[in-house]
Amino acid sequence: MPKDHSDESREGGKESKEQLPGETSESVRKRVRAETPSPHRGNTPQASPPSFVSIEELMETAKGVSNMALAHEIMVNQAFQVKPTELPEGSLERRVKEIMRKAFWDCLESQLNDDPPSYDHAIKLLAEIKEILMSFLLPGHGRLQSHIEEVLDLPLIQQQAEKGALDIGQLSQFVVGMMGSLCAPCRDDDIKKLKEITDIVPLLKSIFSVLDVMKLDMANFALSSIRPHLMQQSVEYERTKFQEFLKKQPNALDYTEKWLDDTMKGISESNADVCGASSEPPSSLPLQVHNQAYLRLLRWDHAAEPFPETVQMDQIRFQEMQQEVEHLVLLSSILLIVYTTTGEAISGLPGLMDTLKNTVDVMLADMHSPTFCAHEAFATIGERLCVELCDCLGQHGFSPFSSDKKATLLGQIIATTQPDNTVRKLIESRIQSYLLASLESSHHQTYPSLPGGLTPVSKELKELAVRFSRLVNFNKLVFSPFYQKILQKLLHK
Repeated sequence: MPKDHSDESREGGKESKEQLPGETSESVRKRVRAETPSPHRGNTPQASPPSFVSIEELMETAKGVSNMALAHEIMVNQAFQVKPTELPEGSLERRVKEIMRKAFWDCLESQLNDDPPSYDHAIKLLAEIKEILMSFLLPGHGRLQSHIEEVLDLPLIQQQAEKGALDIGQLSQFVVGMMGSLCAPCRDDDIKKLKEITDIVPLLKSIFSVLDVMKLDMANFALSSIRPHLMQQSVEYERTKFQEFLKKQPNALDYTEKWLDDTMKGISESNADVCGASSEPPSSLPLQVHNQAYLRLLRWDHAAEPFPETVQMDQIRFQEMQQEVEHLVLLSSILLIVYTTTGEAISGLPGLMDTLKNTVDVMLADMHSPTFCAHEAFATIGERLCVELCDCLGQHGFSPFSSDKKATLLGQIIATTQPDNTVRKLIESRIQSYLLASLESSHHQTYPSLPGGLTPVSKELKELAVRFSRLVNFNKLVFSPFYQKILQKLLHK
């Protein structure tokens, strides 16, 4: 299949994954998705000779990639939960669904108001409710199972309906009581509201609404319970699915090979500049290439270069981490400039660091939005910090800032908007070194020492390093056989 077709399959898998809920801020996730550009086809590596597959095979492959994306999301997103499907407001599907529901409940109400009442629809609802309640039971719930079977005995209920002796209200109250015994504690308020409803039709309607929520609760509970046991199975499943995809799309690793090749060239050139050597020993080079390649994903130009296929399901996550790194770099740079410029006068003052950090943090919150003007924002930050520093110096008996010192501080803060700013480059290099050290030490469960100048953001940086290492290590487990083949091929060049 030509390269464009394989891209469509991979994009289909990515879209399925993006529609799932994520472990970071939803607003940030939405903004990142909205700003994610399509890969430029001008950077496409040399493709393998085209092979042709049937439409059925292609659809099956796309389905496998979507399933792989879902399994991957469950493993790497600790906050993943099953959520109800919401049809778009005003869509045809939603209008049809609402009309059908209204017609059903109107019909039920009409049957119960007949003289004599008709219970056909009501009995079908009770049968469905019984089936749902049974699905909530665990192996140790034998007594509850017997109780449900006894009260919701459908043949007996049918006989009572034929003789006009059926009490729907009493059965509904039994159902509500049983739901209270089986629901999660967070649903106690919903059960309490059900007990306050006296009309049969609104009660049955509300019962089904709460049962739908309880089914999601049960699914998410089961998911959280089995997640620790899914690691190895998930690794094997993703690897198998990708291998199946690779058989139908032999050129599906072109971007990955280019990613590793460019990383290896960069390492070789760096080592040659430093040591005069052309390359690292073969035993250490693969690991070094791996870690440096993943670190490059936090400096990726998403507008100019296609993302490697093996990490494409996590492109949004890596892009969010990249934005977090940029945020921490600027935050740390500004705070370092403030303390370096002001000197001992503010060193050690309790609470000042947190106050300045919160001020800068809030004003950098929208730094990745299209409307963010860096020069204006940093000028405002500088003015605000000067005011807070002057107030703090006055409170502790120090001389306030002179005009020259204010101008110097403001100019240095604005200068950090430039990528080649010395302080910014220094902080960025230290953060990159810390993240690289976290990858290298992640297998030993030890944290590297924090470089100088990063103390104000130590908590955020450590949390980022943990998430980054966890994501990278899982990707290595899944795709290590493919990476090894590519690196062996590159080393033989």
